[in-house]
Amino acid sequence: MKRPGVKRCAAALATCAAMAGPAGCVAADNPGDPFEGFNRVMFSVNEGIDVVVKPVAQGYDAIVPGPVRTGIGNFFGNIADVWTAVNNLLQGKITEGASDTARVLVNSTMGIVGLIDVASHLGLEKHTEDFGQTLGKWGVGEGPYLYWPIVGPSNVRDTIGFAADMSADPIQYIHDVRVRNSLDGVRLIDARASLLPTDKVIEAAAFDKYSYIRNAYFQMRRDAVYDGDPPPLEDDEDDGEENEK
Repeated sequence: MKRPGVKRCAAALATCAAMAGPAGCVAADNPGDPFEGFNRVMFSVNEGIDVVVKPVAQGYDAIVPGPVRTGIGNFFGNIADVWTAVNNLLQGKITEGASDTARVLVNSTMGIVGLIDVASHLGLEKHTEDFGQTLGKWGVGEGPYLYWPIVGPSNVRDTIGFAADMSADPIQYIHDVRVRNSLDGVRLIDARASLLPTDKVIEAAAFDKYSYIRNAYFQMRRDAVYDGDPPPLEDDEDDGEENEK
């Protein structure tokens, strides 16, 4: 059930409170969301699925010891580092790609198949890159906003990128169905458990949860594509020109 996009959804939701701000709480027509009717239906479907997933994640968070949860997160993070390395190389970021490759080698060996994040202690910074970001680096426009069950917030570009992410996920090539599904399930619950601290913040801050998450996603993905230094939006440039006048 779980696919690489769940981590992307987790990242988007986890940064809602920090990045969207009060503006993200207001529902408004958004030109980047022409399929809002469809997306809100999918959002409701996802909320229905979460009625089942969230209690399981809460139980996981309450019962599984912290060090074990950390090890599980490190294990799946080590798998993700493989695809991150590929995407950094595809984006022409050779130094980062080499660092990510070194992380995988170090954590897969010294870190006991990734359970311990030895690489970070050695100064090898963890990066997060997916194929949607790579497409953005290549100049592919994001396209309309889309919301998918399980996957969560996305857009046309990131949906295409998600298909590539999914096909590159090593876990999906495990032939034993029970092992593959078990790993998928644990990864999904671990990702959902990581969002639990954010839930109350979003619920308290968002007048319209759907709009709040959408606006945070726009900002987060733009920031991710430009490595934290996005160019100003057209509206910002217009405001700046008026202020100069």
